[in-house]
Amino acid sequence: MTTHLTIDFVSDVSCPWCAIGLGALETALKNVAPDIQAELRFQPFELNPKMAPEGQDITEHIQEKYGSTLEQQLQSREAIRQRGESVGFTFTSGARSRIYNTFDAHRLLHWAELEDVALQRKLKKALLKAYFTDGQNPSDHDVLLRIVGEVGLDVTRAREILAGDEYGAEVREREELYTGAGIHSVPAVIINNQHLISGGQPVEVFERALRQIAGAAPPTTALA
Repeated sequence: MTTHLTIDFVSDVSCPWCAIGLGALETALKNVAPDIQAELRFQPFELNPKMAPEGQDITEHIQEKYGSTLEQQLQSREAIRQRGESVGFTFTSGARSRIYNTFDAHRLLHWAELEDVALQRKLKKALLKAYFTDGQNPSDHDVLLRIVGEVGLDVTRAREILAGDEYGAEVREREELYTGAGIHSVPAVIINNQHLISGGQPVEVFERALRQIAGAAPPTTALA
C-alpha cells in the first residue's frame, strides 16, 4: 500500500543549502518509492528582501551580513561545492559573484504552482541551476522568461506577470505565514503540514524521516 505525503519546501533560489537540501530530498524520495509518494510544492522565502535591483557583490554582502572573512567564505564555498556534488548539483566556482533580489522569481514560482506542480518543480530547479551553476541573474526578466520557456510554461503569460504586480500579495502572504510560524532560515521542509525538517540535511536524514512519518498517525494540528 502506497502512502501519500505532501511536502512544502520553503526556500529561496539564491540559497545554496536549499539546492543541496532539494537534491538530498529528491534522492530520499527515490529511495522510498514506490511505498511512499509525495507531492512537492515550493514556498517562498527571501534571504534578502530589501536587496537593491542591481544586487551586491557576494563577498562584500556575506562579510557585512555574517562578519565572515574571505578565507572563511572560500572554505564555506568549497564545503558547499562538495555537498552539492554528493547530491548531483553543480556549484560552479566563481559563477556566483553577486547576490540579487529574488521576489519576481518567487512570483513566477507561485504562478507555476497554480499551473502545474510538476512544472513548478522544474522551474525551481532551473532557477537554482541558472544562479549557482551558470552564474546568471535570477532578477533579470530576460533570464526568467528564457527559463520559463525552457521548462514548458507560457512565456507570454509570464511576461504579463512580470510587467505588473500579479501574485505579489500572495507571495508576501505566504512568506508571512511561514515566518510567523517560526521559520527564519531555509531550507525548511514541512511534511503533511505538520512535521518540520530544517536545513540541507543528508539523504539518510530525509529518508529516515519520510519512513517514520509515513508510518505515523495522521497529524492533529497544522499550519493554517
